[in-house]
Amino acid sequence: MTPISATLTPEQREAVMQAVATIKTNLPFLVDLSPEERKALPKMGDKSQAFVSKALEVATQNPDFLPRSFDIEEFRKDVQLSETLYPLLLAIAQLHELLDDTYLAVGSEAYTAALQVYRYAKASGNVGGLDTLVEEMGQRFAQKSRKSNHGDTPTPEPS
Repeated sequence: MTPISATLTPEQREAVMQAVATIKTNLPFLVDLSPEERKALPKMGDKSQAFVSKALEVATQNPDFLPRSFDIEEFRKDVQLSETLYPLLLAIAQLHELLDDTYLAVGSEAYTAALQVYRYAKASGNVGGLDTLVEEMGQRFAQKSRKSNHGDTPTPEPS
């Protein structure tokens, strides 16, 4: 992996945040489903897409067998919106993966550098009153009891 050497200015960060806000503004119909709601909904995958398209075609060409309460136009809008959203979903998923990978990589670089600082500070002894700082940094490696460990597995203290 190539090390990351970059900065993000406050102006760039704000521009990205504005772009996200613009996306949300242009998609005012977005919903926030609960985990239970997500689980309860039938999912339309790749195989279902052809089925849905065929059903729309059948409904459009043969509306007489459907009950009057069935709204073909609303069905058509749902199909069209799902087809329009799909490329956006793919693009944003790719962007999310790049952001996540970059965040993970740069965080790893920062953590590795912090471990080096800790090791050097610990090895240097009480030069310039570092004992208190080294002790504070060492709290990161203090063992937690099993009851208070909420998934953050302590990393063994570096040697």
